[in-house]
Amino acid sequence: MRSLLSICATTFLLSALALAAEPTGEWRVANGAANIRIDDCGGTLWGIISWEKQPGVDSQNPNPGERSRPTLGLPILKTMRPTKPGLWEGEVYNAENGKTYSSRISLTAPDVLRIEGCVFGGLICGGENWTRVKAETAPAAPAVPAAPPPTGAGTTAPRPPAPAAGARATRPAAPAPAQALTACSSIPDGAGAAHKGGLK
Repeated sequence: MRSLLSICATTFLLSALALAAEPTGEWRVANGAANIRIDDCGGTLWGIISWEKQPGVDSQNPNPGERSRPTLGLPILKTMRPTKPGLWEGEVYNAENGKTYSSRISLTAPDVLRIEGCVFGGLICGGENWTRVKAETAPAAPAVPAAPPPTGAGTTAPRPPAPAAGARATRPAAPAPAQALTACSSIPDGAGAAHKGGLK
């Protein structure tokens, strides 16, 4: 009896955690070939390909003018709206065949997203589970090795000039970090062009 109560309590807790979690963030697709970044864009969820194992192009797109666009940054999940707690419905674009399907996503656990694409008004659906990509800490920059001492008889290494008294040593400016891709910046406007800054 205790084990039955324990199983029921655990099931309830996991269900509650899944409902409380949001599907925003980075997700690895089932075959591991890509990550999808999902963002909340003014009340609707959008998802783009944010990483791919092999770079690709949208060669199966029904619009011939878009068949050469890279798949990195491509909107995959479109206008996903909450329809009930823990369930969002909208569209999914399949770059492998160039088709768009009605779709729904739900969290089966805080780090597992179930995505389903449907045809014939939801009569036939297929899907897969994606796993949340945990934020990784950036590895430390490697130390710059010291120059080897000069070799040969009578050689001396030149010394850099000493800074003037009271002068501060300066470091070269660090490069600006690359701007991360967001799903909101890829939402097409009414004319089909992507919003540059996302929705406001």
